[in-house]
Amino acid sequence: MASLRKASKSHARSYKERSQPASRAHLGFLEKRKDYKERAEDFQKKQNTIKRLKRKALNRNPDEFYFNMVKTQKLDGVHQEKEEAEPVHTEAELKLMFSQDQKYVTMKRTSELNKIERLKSSLHLVDNDTAPQNKHIVFVDTDKEVKEFDAAKHFGTHPSLVNRRFNRSSLESLKKLELRGNLNEEDLKKVSKEKEQRYRELVKRIQREKDLHVIQQKMEMKKNLMDKKDKRTKLQEETKSSAPVYRWRHKRKR
Repeated sequence: MASLRKASKSHARSYKERSQPASRAHLGFLEKRKDYKERAEDFQKKQNTIKRLKRKALNRNPDEFYFNMVKTQKLDGVHQEKEEAEPVHTEAELKLMFSQDQKYVTMKRTSELNKIERLKSSLHLVDNDTAPQNKHIVFVDTDKEVKEFDAAKHFGTHPSLVNRRFNRSSLESLKKLELRGNLNEEDLKKVSKEKEQRYRELVKRIQREKDLHVIQQKMEMKKNLMDKKDKRTKLQEETKSSAPVYRWRHKRKR
């Protein structure tokens, strides 16, 4: 009999759920019983949670104390757990990580300084603050020679090139040069545009080097502050363009 019952079921028409009518297709899929049941259970669960919390709030003793209250803090009206007091890394590990980051920043700053120097040399710029103030002293025998001294004649160059510290060509080499006067306006515009781009790049790299220098100073200060045994006094607050300034207590060397 069981086999006949199974055989009769095999020929039966398969059950199909009613689909959403075409006129209500804009409302999405038609909700089935399992969907309604899942939604209702979720709603009842949330309602029960709210009731339980309300009952707990009504029965709360205003004088009660839990140690967890000390370990939590309120941020934007929400209680959150404070970070664990126990450090994840040791002091030696933190110093090593800081030193690695500091080496990377130092490497990037050195790279920027080299690029700035190359751009300055290509644009024939000399930084008066960093360039050495050298003097070329010429010795003569009499006061008459001092009054009649001609630097251009002495160095054998053109008077307009006397004050140059580099590329001060002699008159003989200047005579051998062929002057190029066949540059048109397009070439001049192209050269001036390229020069302007290099100047803009130089300004950006100088600013980037300054920012890296500030970051390097701040990282160095953070590394020094990791040693909490040494007593120090804060003299200046940290800003966007400078690191904080501390004064450490002098320790006598043994």
